[in-house]
Amino acid sequence: MSNRELNLENLIREYLSEEEILKEKLQSSDFEFGFVISFPPGPKSQNMSIYKPKNKNCVYITIRTQISEKYTKPLSSLKGNKTFQFFNDIRKYFLIKQVYFRIDPQNFTFEIHEQMYPDRDEFIPKDTLFKGIQKVFYCYVFSHILLEEYCSGKDISSSKFGSEFDLSLYS
Repeated sequence: MSNRELNLENLIREYLSEEEILKEKLQSSDFEFGFVISFPPGPKSQNMSIYKPKNKNCVYITIRTQISEKYTKPLSSLKGNKTFQFFNDIRKYFLIKQVYFRIDPQNFTFEIHEQMYPDRDEFIPKDTLFKGIQKVFYCYVFSHILLEEYCSGKDISSSKFGSEFDLSLYS
């Protein structure tokens, strides 16, 4: 690993540590470096990966989802073409949000990726990194809200707000 790549690794590690979201170093022979993070801080956090593949000049922010059996059974039993419609709806959302993605409906998995390119000095500003992390996280949140709607079996178009209804992302 070159000094410039080491500087980028240290810079990203510093950013993640400052915000207290760094969980561990990601070990892979495919990466120059990588980290597992827990974002956002707090009880509603999700694990994500930030890594720089070998021989690439970009850093990826990735979240992978394996839809649990709690949702795969209801999703599989939807009438008509609703299962396809769910995956197509998240695909359209990911396209609108301009993130890279991989969807495998047969295995009920999907991945969301954001790419960032450091400048010539191997520098990525902290706000740019965190906007990318947030972008991937919000795509994940949207996909799970949509999944719950599809699997609930309820027509939510007539739902009303009540004391038990919480739209907050943070507590």
